[in-house]
Amino acid sequence: MAVRDEESALRAPAGSRVRKTRTRLADGRELIYFDDSEPYVSGAATRELVDSRPLPPAVSQSQMRFDVLTGEWVVIAAQRMDRTFLPPADASPLAPSRPGKPPTEIPADDYDVVVFENRFPALATVAEEQHLPGRVDDEPLWPLAPASGRCEVVCFSSDPDARFSSLDPGRVRTVIDVWADRTAELSALTGIRQVFCFENRGREIGVTLTHPHGQIYAYPFLPARTATLIQRSRAHVARTGRLLLSDVLDAEKRAGRRIVLAAEHWTAYVPAASRWPLEVHLAPHRDVRDLAELDDAQRDELALVYLELLRRVDRFFDGLDAVPYIAAWHQAPVGDDRPFGRLYLQLYSMMRSPGRMKYLAGSESSMGAWINDTTPERIADRLREVAP
Repeated sequence: MAVRDEESALRAPAGSRVRKTRTRLADGRELIYFDDSEPYVSGAATRELVDSRPLPPAVSQSQMRFDVLTGEWVVIAAQRMDRTFLPPADASPLAPSRPGKPPTEIPADDYDVVVFENRFPALATVAEEQHLPGRVDDEPLWPLAPASGRCEVVCFSSDPDARFSSLDPGRVRTVIDVWADRTAELSALTGIRQVFCFENRGREIGVTLTHPHGQIYAYPFLPARTATLIQRSRAHVARTGRLLLSDVLDAEKRAGRRIVLAAEHWTAYVPAASRWPLEVHLAPHRDVRDLAELDDAQRDELALVYLELLRRVDRFFDGLDAVPYIAAWHQAPVGDDRPFGRLYLQLYSMMRSPGRMKYLAGSESSMGAWINDTTPERIADRLREVAP
């Protein structure tokens, strides 16, 4: 039988609460239910937690190889080559397990929000069980290490036809609390340098499962974008005594030209040097390092502001009601670099117009020299234009 670990300390909207219930899948991966509805949130009823699938124990062959030309770690995760790819809607591994259908990754016959360790992870704690030599081909130029970390899947709803933008504010607030909970817990794991919560939506950008879900990566190194940001932020603090991301937000608010949405605790703006044909950032007014540091008022308002932002994105292109996007929560690193980071959302789409995508060709992919096909001011104008 599965082991249950129930907690009811998570915050939720309107004075309610979220019940957190831990269990294990058949191969040993962790699964956590976050219930915000009755009869589960009070404990009057419990989810069915037994995974009866004949799965072998979870293993990982993921490794990290150091690229001496860029100073970056590259994750080699060959086991992901055979991961599930666009199954039929009635065979989604993210759906609840229901009578008459094959069991899925989620043993319960229904759920509110659920988190589980990815079956095909790029990073995994079990990767430490590998016995790697420390170098590729015993060459000192090529350090080699297990890709130890954690990759989790977050299912926002049991409804396969739902979108994040179609969730009610109460459920969005639960998801925010889940992100915060996972950020705090994963940040405390040994060796973790940064926790990244994100959602990919749309087949155009490579989504392989259409069920509404996001992911969380706990990295054992600083990803390249974060490393550059921290370097820039350190230099800015040394020069001005102020936090770089705070000064960026203040500058955008002073200019006003690219502000899309302003509330009591949050402001959304198109960055002055946006890279994508549709890009908007959302930042809290108070300096917070990550989602776990948000207070109740900030979380309550975020549930409303984020929904509004997503709905505007879906109205951005005439004749298209489901814009492919990536919603990326940038959080401060763990450790000595933490004071130089600040929480913000980067929401962007590679779509230039319906049916036309911006592909990262020679200049972007080979040289890292970005070329945007529109102006940040036009993006901001359109996001204001489609406001209700």
